[in-house]
Amino acid sequence: MTAQNQLPEVAGAVADAYRGNWVDRLAPVATRPWLRLARADRPIGTWLLLLPCWWGLLLAMLSDGRAGWFDLWIFAGCAIGAFLMRGAGCTWNDITDRHIDGRVERTASRPIPSGQVTVRGALIWMGAQAFVALAILLTFNAAAIALGVLSLLPVAIYPFAKRFTWWPQVFLGIAFNWGALLAWTAHAGRLEAPAVLLYFAGIAWTLFYDTIYAHQDAEDDALIGVKSTARLFGENSPRWLRRFLAATVLLMAGAVILAVPDDRWMALLLALCGPWAMGWHLHWQMRQLVLDDTARLLMLFRSNRDAGLLPVPFFAAALLL
Repeated sequence: MTAQNQLPEVAGAVADAYRGNWVDRLAPVATRPWLRLARADRPIGTWLLLLPCWWGLLLAMLSDGRAGWFDLWIFAGCAIGAFLMRGAGCTWNDITDRHIDGRVERTASRPIPSGQVTVRGALIWMGAQAFVALAILLTFNAAAIALGVLSLLPVAIYPFAKRFTWWPQVFLGIAFNWGALLAWTAHAGRLEAPAVLLYFAGIAWTLFYDTIYAHQDAEDDALIGVKSTARLFGENSPRWLRRFLAATVLLMAGAVILAVPDDRWMALLLALCGPWAMGWHLHWQMRQLVLDDTARLLMLFRSNRDAGLLPVPFFAAALLL
């Protein structure tokens, strides 16, 4: 038994949060339900929303060779915005899923189905987070602002996708990787082909990691009638995951090739190490995969923070060449 598992239970703690996370240990008791609703006790989602933003910004800088002080603000603004919009999106998701979550073992402890937060309170909390995120968005250029506003559409649709399609992970990918388009545009002032390829690479990556995640709830989802790629693929999931792995690497490599000017071949080679390294991490996940081991599935899902971080230092180092 690990030290983490030996920690005492905390009142109101969510079942799939890290034991001993900062919300349960340090946050004032009155704020904990709201922070749990925003998933502050489970930071992996913020990372998965943020990393495509950093990919898009760095590739945009590689593309035009420009780097300024405002890019530091884009870098930081994306981080703050990812935290806020992930919180607002998760709050919306929990509002729409409150009746489903109460019937699934892993999600029954969330703040709304467990009675820690009312629906009215959750709506106000969602609006507050979105308002602050909007204030950050308004510091970017007009094209990026328009993209940011447009991103609300897939965010609004995603919670309902599992009710009408076997591919809700596609809708999650559309929403979660929007930052690749937005951050590129915030730097470049316009949307260009490499950002679109990078966006599709992110969607393929989301299909990879969220199919793994969805296998945790496959049995409960089947009883309730909720759809997912995990249920659709079943025992064939490893075959599909390999396809998503290949698509992620090839599409990201294509984005790099389109972004980096032809005369900067050393920068191109170094930047291409990013998708290569990420691909090896996804391959490692495949080797560890056991579809009926929920603890391992959660561990592998969380490890995608490291997978998504791997391209970042390669893209950043390529800027120096």
